[in-house]
Amino acid sequence: MNINKPVLLIDEEKCRANIQRMASLCADKKMSFRPHFKTHQSLAVGKWFKEVGVSKIAVSSLSMAEYFSKEWNDILVAFPTNVLEDELINHLAQRIHLNLLVESLETISLLADVVKFPLTIYIEIDTGYHRTGVYFDDYQMIDSILEVIKNADCLSFGGFITHSGHSYDCLGKEEVLSLHHINKNRFLQVKSRYIADYSNLIISYGDTPTTSIADDFDGVDELRPGNFVCYDVTQVQIGSCDFNQIAVVLACPIISIHKERGEIIIYGGSVHLSKDSLKWQDKGVIYGLLAEKTEKGWCEPIENAYVYSLSQEHGKIKMAEIELLKYNVGQIVYIYPIHSCLVISSMRGFTTLTGEILDVYRGL
Repeated sequence: MNINKPVLLIDEEKCRANIQRMASLCADKKMSFRPHFKTHQSLAVGKWFKEVGVSKIAVSSLSMAEYFSKEWNDILVAFPTNVLEDELINHLAQRIHLNLLVESLETISLLADVVKFPLTIYIEIDTGYHRTGVYFDDYQMIDSILEVIKNADCLSFGGFITHSGHSYDCLGKEEVLSLHHINKNRFLQVKSRYIADYSNLIISYGDTPTTSIADDFDGVDELRPGNFVCYDVTQVQIGSCDFNQIAVVLACPIISIHKERGEIIIYGGSVHLSKDSLKWQDKGVIYGLLAEKTEKGWCEPIENAYVYSLSQEHGKIKMAEIELLKYNVGQIVYIYPIHSCLVISSMRGFTTLTGEILDVYRGL
């Protein structure tokens, strides 16, 4: 494979193993599996999910739903509905089983007036993340939203969803499990309040840290994680995975070496890796780790080698002198991303280890 500029590589074997692991968890726990496709954003990768029996998905925008509607029928837009996109909402609802997310009385009231074709509504519940969602014990608001759905001609109630995004702030499995216990119990409290009146409602739970680490999902009907398909350095730090499960790296050419500073300069900057960062061990803030290359791809990161600075096209790698001597200008290095979702979105495509290019969604 000829690489002469930044290329996002995907290890199909690792990716498929991640998919199978999550599908098996759902099967073992008698939950349905609605993976969030905002991470990989690819129809080609989506086919790998179909091979393990997945029949419904989540996405993060209506335009992404349109992209995936070529091959998927049951799609949840897991983002508070933007009522200004009513034309696209109706276009999709006419063609597929469209599921939308609401978290306010104002939004559901506006939707009830503009939706012309049947679709399903899920109410987002805030179990502690405090980004969007109706707070888990705000039954007055939930009741008001349900009343609008009941009286609308084209809307039906599907259930509740939550996203424990604050699990990304956890360090270690114990913190994740503690947060999961609180959030799951709050979510089940909502379910128990409404199951008598809505016997077919489902509660959909989704974030990669808790679904990768926890084992207790009693009462949860559906899992909806996304990042797990590729994982990244953030997930390693949290405890969701190990490095051998990270299915993507950014391949970058070396354009300069400064031995006096212990630095390698790569063609690979913030437009490729994004500006997502984290504090890593004793290295301070980093933007990626250098992966050890193997005949079949990559494995553990190289010790004391990390991306410590990014500009638009340039990346600076700090490295121990003994390792630095192994590299020359024109070589390709592999970078583990801090946040795979943003790198995939930035690169707009994958290349497999056999050289096949996998196209991805190119909207915003």
